[in-house]
Amino acid sequence: MSYAGEGARKRARDRGQVAIEYLGFLPILILVAMAGVQVGLIAYTAQQAGTAARAGARAASLEPGTAEEGCQAAVSSWLADGTDCAEAPGGDVVTVTATVQIPSIVPGWDFDPARKSATMPLDFDATTD
Repeated sequence: MSYAGEGARKRARDRGQVAIEYLGFLPILILVAMAGVQVGLIAYTAQQAGTAARAGARAASLEPGTAEEGCQAAVSSWLADGTDCAEAPGGDVVTVTATVQIPSIVPGWDFDPARKSATMPLDFDATTD
């Protein structure tokens, strides 16, 4: 014997089930989205490190000791505080290694800094003062 109202009561109890399942899945979805943004931020920081190294090497090839200023000017302002450039002259070339700290948007995720090097020939006479 079946009652006509039994199916309606069963559907009424199932109401909101999808919303509860969505709330359970939402933290995973947010974590995946944040990881995607973090990967993009890592790639952008690595690109900025390469740009800083080239700009620093270009500046140091024109005038020794100016690599740091060239590096700082080449990176985005929000990355400039975590940027460090080391200048290494070697004969008729100069090599600059830029180190840029990778910012983290996910708490607890720490990354090694991005390091890129660039070498350029000296554009001035290194034998004269």
